[in-house]
Amino acid sequence: MNNKAQSAYAPPLSKWEHLKAEIKAAAPQLGIDDIGFAAADPFLYLKNILQEHRDKGYESGFEEPDLDKRTVPALKSGEPLSILAIAVAYPSKMENPPKSEPGARRGILARASWGRDYHHVLREALEKLEGFIRERVPDAVMESMVDTGVLVDRAVAERAGIGFSGKNCAIISPKWGSWIYLGEMVTNIPFPPDAAVEDGCGECTKCIDACPTGALVGPGQLNAQACISFLTQTKGFLSEEYMTKIGNRLYGCDTCQIVCPKNRGKSWNHRPELQPDPEVVKPLLLPILELSNREFKEKFGMSSAAWRGKKPIQRNAVIALGNFKEAGAVPKLTEIVLRETRPEMRGTAAWALGKIGGKEALGAVEQALQGEEVAEVREMLIRAQDKLLNREDKADE
Repeated sequence: MNNKAQSAYAPPLSKWEHLKAEIKAAAPQLGIDDIGFAAADPFLYLKNILQEHRDKGYESGFEEPDLDKRTVPALKSGEPLSILAIAVAYPSKMENPPKSEPGARRGILARASWGRDYHHVLREALEKLEGFIRERVPDAVMESMVDTGVLVDRAVAERAGIGFSGKNCAIISPKWGSWIYLGEMVTNIPFPPDAAVEDGCGECTKCIDACPTGALVGPGQLNAQACISFLTQTKGFLSEEYMTKIGNRLYGCDTCQIVCPKNRGKSWNHRPELQPDPEVVKPLLLPILELSNREFKEKFGMSSAAWRGKKPIQRNAVIALGNFKEAGAVPKLTEIVLRETRPEMRGTAAWALGKIGGKEALGAVEQALQGEEVAEVREMLIRAQDKLLNREDKADE
């Protein structure tokens, strides 16, 4: 039987298939790089995985605590029948990045925070998508979510065929790689689902091998408590091991994506609002320590890196200066260790002075010890003093 005869017997496309095709065609004009459709069935397999993750202490603490909400799609009114997953691609390379040099050391923000805050970008895209559907289905029930939603973004994107879930816990799109932001919409429209993308990692373990802290404890298994991306967003003290491994990262970590072969040669510059300002995403470290809250918002406020405020980023800047062994930072670190009101900043500055070394650093640490009353800061000062004295002794030999 020829193709013409076959097509005569094919059932006509349903109105929902027509609408799905319309949406896919319109997606780029709506600010969406990829869109997939999935059934709104519960993610039954996921609940046990999430429970095991919690039992092992691997959660970051930022997650929705109710596992049923995370695994069962819901609508405030109406029955959830479909989930639409969207992806927006962002750049992985910066043109003419400024150099980090002695006397002008720089930190780095993770690529996901390089351009305009992705929460706003995705919400606007989803609002346009809702409007597009509303024009065609006025009584449709739709609820969109970005990052802070209860469903697991990666599980939705995987089911909807955006990409497969990589061993680095990122969704990897065959076209876009893992340099994508994810959002979703639950609706009562019964869209035909897309097929899932088959797993493409194979035997590769580059991401697991490269993880600086061993936070990728297995394929697709992340201990968020050890993940540098999470650690840079915490407030308070960090262990010496983690401070050393943070390097000059101010916010987030891209190591597991940078080493991924599926990302080779992939960088996306078709969205001007997502392009990085080099002086914002690779900023000088010392000026960060001088920023007021208002100045911090002016410099970083458009980036998703600003959501936790300036405190973690300032602490991470001190860590970076210590890891660089930046002697030019000693006067500022001395000021912090003697006068800063935040204990975690005083303790971190003590650690950094211990890394940098020299008589000036030792003098600052010993002076700070005379008046420090917070036990954890005193311990960090004593450890720094021991390092500095040992170095002085070796220098005298």
